[in-house]
Amino acid sequence: MTLSMTLPQTGFRRYTSALSLTAWIAVVVAAVVVVVSVLAPTLAPYDPDYVDLDNVLAGPSAQHLLGTDALGRDLLSRLMFGGRTSLLGPTLVVLGSTVLGLLLGLAAGWSDGWLGKVLGRVFDILFAFPALLVSMLAVALFGKGLVAPIIAMTIAYVPYVARLTQGLVASERSRPYVQAYRVLGFRTPWVVLGRVLPNLIPTVGAQSALNFGYVLADLAALSFIGLGVQPPTSDWGAMIEESRGALLGGYILPAFWPALVVVIVVVAVNVIGEEISDRIGGKLS
Repeated sequence: MTLSMTLPQTGFRRYTSALSLTAWIAVVVAAVVVVVSVLAPTLAPYDPDYVDLDNVLAGPSAQHLLGTDALGRDLLSRLMFGGRTSLLGPTLVVLGSTVLGLLLGLAAGWSDGWLGKVLGRVFDILFAFPALLVSMLAVALFGKGLVAPIIAMTIAYVPYVARLTQGLVASERSRPYVQAYRVLGFRTPWVVLGRVLPNLIPTVGAQSALNFGYVLADLAALSFIGLGVQPPTSDWGAMIEESRGALLGGYILPAFWPALVVVIVVVAVNVIGEEISDRIGGKLS
C-alpha cells in the first residue's frame, strides 16, 4: 500500500521566498554584523586593548573613525571584537534552549498521559522566573563571567520553545498525514522526528529569532551591571558600563556606539522573527 497524500511543505524556503524589503534589510544588517565580528582580528584597525593615554576620549578622526574611550582605546576596534562575545552568548543560549525546548515540547505534545501534564506544569513554573533574575542568581552562586549566565538563560528560555512546540505537536497529531502514517504501522519516533518535527522548524525558528534579540539585550544588561563579561574583554554591554564615567563628564560617544549597535542588532533580529511569524500566520506566543 502506498501513502497517496500531499504532505505539508517544510523548510524556511516557502516563508523567506517573499520577504519584505524591511526584512531583507534586517537580514543584511544582521549578516554584516556577524561577518565583521567574526573577521574582527583581520578588519579591526587596532588592538582592542591597546591603551593610548595621548588620545583619551578623542572624537572621530581619520585615525580613530569612531573616537576613543577613557583609556584611549579605539572604539571601532572594541566594537568589532565586542561583537564576538556579545553574539556568542545569545547564539549558545538560543541553540541550547531550542534543542531542549524542541525535545521536551515534542514529548509533552505527543503524550496524552502523565508525562505531558508534568512537563506542562514544569514549563509553567519556569515561566515564573525572569531570565535576567535567574542569571543574577547563577552569577551569585558560581561567580561573574559568561558561563553561568549562558547556562541560566538557556534554562530560562526553554519553556518559550517547549510550550510553543507542545501546542504545535498537539495540533499536528490530529492531521490526516499523521493518522495515515500511524495506520500504516510506521514507528512513532520516525513519525515524530521524520515528519512532524520538520513541519515545526519554521515556527520554532521564528520564535528562536525573537529569543535571540531578548537574550542579547539581557546579556548586555548583565554586563552593564558588572555581572557578565569582565574587563578588559571587549563586550558591548561592558563597553557601556565602562563609559559611565565619561558619560557623566559629557562624553557620550563611548557609550553611544555600543548602545546603538545593540539596538540595531536587536531590532534587526526581531524584524526577521516577526516577518517569519507573520508569514506562518502569527502562531508565536
